[in-house]
Amino acid sequence: MRTVIEELAEEAERQLRHQTWVPTPADRTVAEKAATELYAAVGAPEAQQTLPEVDRLAHLREALASLAIALAHVHGRLAWFLGASVTALNPILHWRALPSGDGLTFGAVQPAHEQYVEAEDAVRLLRGTLARIATV
Repeated sequence: MRTVIEELAEEAERQLRHQTWVPTPADRTVAEKAATELYAAVGAPEAQQTLPEVDRLAHLREALASLAIALAHVHGRLAWFLGASVTALNPILHWRALPSGDGLTFGAVQPAHEQYVEAEDAVRLLRGTLARIATV
């Protein structure tokens, strides 16, 4: 997950640097709002790691929802970037933090601790890229 987000962030940075992508004022506004919401959802690593898994998963889902809402408000390159980012984070939608009880989970799986860390790092990386897009 983090590797895909890193590649997307590098591509976005390259397009911005070469001015292949020049964000519109609307793009910058949406990127800034999304960056703020991602930070609110998944803040500093130290804070996240002290939370119970159910809260960490809720925060990751909140970040994913923020990205999906941002995607609904843009077109072009920012939409493509956000769409690819949401796709990369898609495994979060199949995670569960609660025990299955009767064993029926609709295919949801409990992620390993490392997967939470990787997903949270990916969201932080996205946040940084969106913050840079907002200032171009």
